[in-house]
Amino acid sequence: MPNSRYQFLTDTYRTEIEKVASVWAMCEDTDLLARPRSDDPRGRNLLEHMVHQSISEDLWFRNMLGITVTDSPLPEVEQRLESITTYVTNARRRLAALVERDDDWREEEVGFFETRRTRAWVMTRRIAHTAHHRGQQMSLLRMLGRDLHSNYGPTADTGADPTTGARDLRLT
Repeated sequence: MPNSRYQFLTDTYRTEIEKVASVWAMCEDTDLLARPRSDDPRGRNLLEHMVHQSISEDLWFRNMLGITVTDSPLPEVEQRLESITTYVTNARRRLAALVERDDDWREEEVGFFETRRTRAWVMTRRIAHTAHHRGQQMSLLRMLGRDLHSNYGPTADTGADPTTGARDLRLT
């Protein structure tokens, strides 16, 4: 997709794949079924987040963007490593399909739930949706006491202050 106005969407989706896999890799197998509160079934556990991300992204690409790369977005065995591997494999296939699309395709309006939007708009919403769920997963991992790295590089939550140039002391 040379000289596309929408290269940033493809580039951003590429980094989202890495970020999702990175967060999933920060959990331990024993974390998968832990809930934030055992009395609140609405709070997804990490495995449910993985399943939701895999199915949701597949459905958005399939139904809204017209890109189908797999018959099943889930691994045969719903475990951490298998979920990461299956997600990354399928997401890379979606990325390869996106790279092949031109600007006219991205500007075409398609169904987005009860309305119509351009594919570029839908892709922007998909990226935001993924980031939202990644944040939920990171919060859950922090509640479980996992030592997480920042998903965007040194920031205030890792001890660094980019406004003063202060370094993250935990990285030295």
